[in-house]
Amino acid sequence: MKKGILLILFVLCTGLSASAQNTFIYNGNPLVRNAFTADPAPMVHNGRLYVYTGHDEWYDGQDQAGGGKEFNITEWMCYSTDDMKTWTDHGSVLRPSMFEWADTISAGVGVAWASQVVPYKGKFYYYTAVRGFAPWEGYAVGVAVSDSPTGPFTDPIKKPLVHDKMTDNGERGWWNDIDPTVLIDDDGQAYLCWGNGTCFMAKLKPNMVEIDGDIWVVDVPRFIEGPWLSKRNGIYYLVYASMGFDHKEAIDYAMATSMKGPWIHQGQVTGGGENSFTNHPGVIEFKDQWYLFYHNATLTLDGHPGAIGRRSVCFDKLEFDNDGKMIFVNQTKE
Repeated sequence: MKKGILLILFVLCTGLSASAQNTFIYNGNPLVRNAFTADPAPMVHNGRLYVYTGHDEWYDGQDQAGGGKEFNITEWMCYSTDDMKTWTDHGSVLRPSMFEWADTISAGVGVAWASQVVPYKGKFYYYTAVRGFAPWEGYAVGVAVSDSPTGPFTDPIKKPLVHDKMTDNGERGWWNDIDPTVLIDDDGQAYLCWGNGTCFMAKLKPNMVEIDGDIWVVDVPRFIEGPWLSKRNGIYYLVYASMGFDHKEAIDYAMATSMKGPWIHQGQVTGGGENSFTNHPGVIEFKDQWYLFYHNATLTLDGHPGAIGRRSVCFDKLEFDNDGKMIFVNQTKE
């Protein structure tokens, strides 16, 4: 009997210990301290905030790498909270190798770039950017779907949702189809926005996995990459990584009363992330408070300092003035 009780206690204790290892307390920026994370994508579902990130992974020779090999992202991670203080680490929820058409070999490093997950009619759609095999060479936008916000995710169409032959952009076209964001409007119409150097937008069909009609270009100044769509009080917001005044990416935004525009540029919502050339916004309302997610490169992990390909996700409160304009966010470490 005593052995049985001890066994039960052991199981309970080890179970609690395992659970505790998957949670952590937010203690100021950066949010995650046990991994390099980038390109935050927040989502709210059933009173819980989920944040999806790329996993920046160090590899031998990375500090000297160039031509895109500064980045080594082989998976996407997920973290969630119900109070912004205690967070659950869900680990890896998707890898580019899940897409059969994705080229995870020729680049020599991981190519799992920025993403966004949106809930729609009981399913979760994971829009992301990976490199494609022929006939979809270069970067492309893929979509995966799951019945759970933490997966498993599967590829419902077995091909890219958007590829280079759909968005000819001259010599730079091979990598302009990245960083997708999706907004589901109040009438149920879903819009997809993406791009590098050029900001593209299109409607999605009700199945969420096909483009509906033409692709159009959104003309906003200093657009680089990483667009993010949101809506507040009938106003649409397009927040994006811009070419800042200090030769690294800041975060600008534009406002509109229609998804077709005109989009009126409003300037910066925050400057560049500390020690990071790139940046990527994620804007979300959670429990009556708006937040701006972004990344910097201030974390040192296992002796490796932050760098262009070793970034860390952060967040701060986002406020609006009486005209609906975003108030400039001063990035904090607290």
